[in-house]
Amino acid sequence: MKAQYAILRFAKYKGPEIGNIEAHNERTKEKYASNPDVDISRSKYNFHLIEPERKYRAEAERQIKEAGCRTRSDSVRVVEALVTATPEFFQGKKKSEIRAYFQEALLFLQQNQDPKTIISAVVHMDEKTPHMHLSFVPLTADGRLSAKEIVGNKKKLTQWQDKFWEHMVRKYPDLERGESASQTGRDHIPPRVFKEMTRLTKQKAKLEELLAGIGAFNAKSKAAEIAALLDKYIPAVEQMHSTLKKYQVAFTETTVENKKLKQEKIKFDDVIYNQSNKVETCLKLKADIVIEDNYENIKEIIKTNIKCLYLRDISQPEIKSKYVKEVHNWGEIYRYIKTMDWSDMK
Repeated sequence: MKAQYAILRFAKYKGPEIGNIEAHNERTKEKYASNPDVDISRSKYNFHLIEPERKYRAEAERQIKEAGCRTRSDSVRVVEALVTATPEFFQGKKKSEIRAYFQEALLFLQQNQDPKTIISAVVHMDEKTPHMHLSFVPLTADGRLSAKEIVGNKKKLTQWQDKFWEHMVRKYPDLERGESASQTGRDHIPPRVFKEMTRLTKQKAKLEELLAGIGAFNAKSKAAEIAALLDKYIPAVEQMHSTLKKYQVAFTETTVENKKLKQEKIKFDDVIYNQSNKVETCLKLKADIVIEDNYENIKEIIKTNIKCLYLRDISQPEIKSKYVKEVHNWGEIYRYIKTMDWSDMK
């Protein structure tokens, strides 16, 4: 079962571009050449949770004037929240269930931003994945126009996304936070991960049973059965180990990576795990290569010109550097370590 992520993003708009987002959100154009994902034959299924009373720009200017705020030509007048989830979350859900998801997201946003500042909240059902565009005027609680204070820096955005996930997961426990828990410190483990752990535990018990039952007369047949099971078990354990690193817990005490490195005939002096100060450790040990899934750690490590294999998930930003190679599974990691061939790096 694939991970299901709750997604919340923000965008800021200043002047004429506000009209462009209104045209997209409210579907006032007949054709959308710039966005081929829009299927206008399905636009009739779109729906509003909050309908705009007037044009976005006009409503923004009205609220700003009423609050007595001064503006410049480059002042952010509208902030748009994009709310969605990964496609897997919506699969098999009825329209009423999809509507309930966005109603819950709207409730969260209304609890964290003055509802009176919201211009429009519209759900699009005519693109690949259902999503909601919620537009609001970035007025603070004390009546100042300040998008920067509301959503303007990375720390604030992280707080928004943490709170959003914490709110939504109460009603939708299979949803995961759209960032690595190594950054957020989260210890919640989704039900799908527990289910996979249970499945692997049963496979481990089956292996132990098969090994215990080997005798002189059945060794050959048992060996084939064990090998077949191991072919499925070892990669699954590796994937689980990678997944659980996000939640700062361990599934097994065995060093699967070390065994695999030896199996692949990769020579190494040492493999270091779970260091709190990775940059200092890498420099001290003169590390040749670092395997890392944390964006902030990699940014620091590559300053020392050490090569990094970036085990990136969809929630993490990309890194463009000659010292970084993005990988997605342990098979790719072993290949790069074994060959040290980074010629296909971008």
